[in-house]
Amino acid sequence: MYEILKGVRVVEIGSFVFVPLAAAVLSDWGAEVIKVEHPITGDPYRGLRTAGLTSTVDGIDLAFQYANRGKRSIGLDLTKPRARELLRELVAQADVFATNLRPGVRARLGLELESIRSVNPQIIYVRGSGYGQKGALSETAGLDGTAYWARGGVGGALTPAGSEWPLSQRPAFGDVMAAITLAGGVAAALYRRAAHGEPSVVDVALMNVGMWQVQRDILNAQFEGPNPPQITITRAQRNPLTGSYRTSDGRFISLAVVNADVYWKEFCAVIGRPDLVYDERFSNMEIREQYGEECVALLDEVFGSRTFEYWCQAFAGFSGAWAPVQKPYDLRHDEQARLNGFFTEIETPNQPLEVVSSPVTFDDYGGPRRASPAPEVGEHTEKILLELGHSWEDITQLKEEGVIN
Repeated sequence: MYEILKGVRVVEIGSFVFVPLAAAVLSDWGAEVIKVEHPITGDPYRGLRTAGLTSTVDGIDLAFQYANRGKRSIGLDLTKPRARELLRELVAQADVFATNLRPGVRARLGLELESIRSVNPQIIYVRGSGYGQKGALSETAGLDGTAYWARGGVGGALTPAGSEWPLSQRPAFGDVMAAITLAGGVAAALYRRAAHGEPSVVDVALMNVGMWQVQRDILNAQFEGPNPPQITITRAQRNPLTGSYRTSDGRFISLAVVNADVYWKEFCAVIGRPDLVYDERFSNMEIREQYGEECVALLDEVFGSRTFEYWCQAFAGFSGAWAPVQKPYDLRHDEQARLNGFFTEIETPNQPLEVVSSPVTFDDYGGPRRASPAPEVGEHTEKILLELGHSWEDITQLKEEGVIN
């Protein structure tokens, strides 16, 4: 799709979403990514059923496609010494080694930093984890629902006061944030190596990404203590030009006009009430807040008198901040998303899929974005081994030994 990282080879030993999706982003940017999987079972994310979301369509594993597009797969049983030798051959020719294996597993398989660097001293060594590389939790399983959402504070910060249960996250909600973070870290490490000749160790923890997202709340907690005051701000107490308004057909328009006085006259024209500019109750932001209930009630009535589509058209030229409140289905038909290349097409055997593009555009968007489909388990094993210089006789022997499938 891009050639920003053309010539960069990434060897990934990852499972589920976090690290594999980071490698997929690097592939979107032009890197060659080789995914190392068990030759029989593969990445456990293959075929994983997620409650509430469609898993497969026409035999296509949707979740696995978006997290593993653009890669090649080699199937190696790393419990066998011969497979680990083959992995070292791959590592010797790579620029980046990325994994989410825990420290104990890396040590058992000979994949710790020292072992990888003994084969390739200049390789960038990348670790994605739940809780970081130090302390007792470094060996604890950490998915985004636990490390990012629960322990990282995101769920606690977003759960409304008085709720009986904490909010749950959407599937892979924290993984996708951590993945783009990790991809950015790898890009920075590649620059450091190119500019200064120094290879880096790159670590990203799901817990840290969660804390990053609610850092304002964590900062406030330093002064508010463990039980901060639960302040509920009603719509009438807010700036009336912030928040959401319901349309006549039950949809919503969201406003975020924080410096409302600058836009008040234009806003009144857009909603078809230019007379409000001269209403003394609403002449400036301070006075509008004093008459908040009246202002919000009036705007509720105005927005409730027209359809969602009407307001989308009416606000199309408005220079203040506003947006339609959309659902995922709506985004598939969003002209702005289409115009800016926010979708990437994957040509799967049965039908094309459109996944969300990596959220970085290089050198302006110039046309359709496409990526190759996620590989089958070990789909490229033989080709990769041939590229490494192995003969067909070697490959046959490796199959007989159960090293590859």
